[in-house]
Amino acid sequence: MGHTHSHDSNSGIKTAFFLNLIFTIFEIFGGIWTNSLAILSNALHDLGDSFSLGLSWYLEKYSRKEKDKLFSYGYQRFSLLAALVNTIILIGGSLFILSEAVPRLIRPEHSSVEGLLIFAVVGIVANGLAALRLKGGKTFVARVVIWHFLEDVLGWVAVLVIGVTLLFKDIHILDPILSILIASYVLYNVIKNLKRTLALFLQAVPENIDIKKVESRLLAIDNVKSVHHTHVWSLDGIHHVLTTHVVINGKATKEDILQMKCAIKSLTEKLDFTHSTVEIEYEGELCRMEET
Repeated sequence: MGHTHSHDSNSGIKTAFFLNLIFTIFEIFGGIWTNSLAILSNALHDLGDSFSLGLSWYLEKYSRKEKDKLFSYGYQRFSLLAALVNTIILIGGSLFILSEAVPRLIRPEHSSVEGLLIFAVVGIVANGLAALRLKGGKTFVARVVIWHFLEDVLGWVAVLVIGVTLLFKDIHILDPILSILIASYVLYNVIKNLKRTLALFLQAVPENIDIKKVESRLLAIDNVKSVHHTHVWSLDGIHHVLTTHVVINGKATKEDILQMKCAIKSLTEKLDFTHSTVEIEYEGELCRMEET
């Protein structure tokens, strides 16, 4: 299932990349045509998005490589790298928008109303289609990329509102006000995502895993007397890894141990661990981890 989600997400990122790149070129010509600094600024932001999407597409595809001598777990963590790069670029883009919008609160600039309306409609459709193409993506990078397009959809909705308003009244300060609100909202959500991505990079326990509950379910298996040195981390936010030490009844027979191993294997599969390593110790046996 994890491989299927990754394949779907990568296909969506590929489509999103080409949509974004084509629209960026369209924006550059449109900004020059309408003499709109706002559209040209957005084109610069989208050019950065195109770079990060292209990188995400490559790294997401690269992350599906099989394990080898260099990366014994496989290459799934490259997907996290793509999510991190995307997040950093998106934060930079949001800060750029804020730096452009704040001075315009004092000195609002006039734009071509017709150009704003045309590009607002095209921008909403293009970025909306890209976001829908990625809907349902399970990987961290897919979630971050969706924020790229949701940010742009919200931005073009704001431009549409401004364009319609300017048809009736000259209130150009609406542009920087809405830009600041949208950029702040996106920045807040992206920073939350950055914290989760960094936590996974630092091998924190995934949010949906409770180690105490995992240990209690291991303890419920016949002949398991205690559990210690349990560690859980994630390769990419989807594929999780479990290592633990299980102390068993000193009188357990070979048949008892085989049954216990089958029960542990069944439990780790139910808990959706991609990799699990369980060290078995007898009661009274000195755990080698205690010696370090």
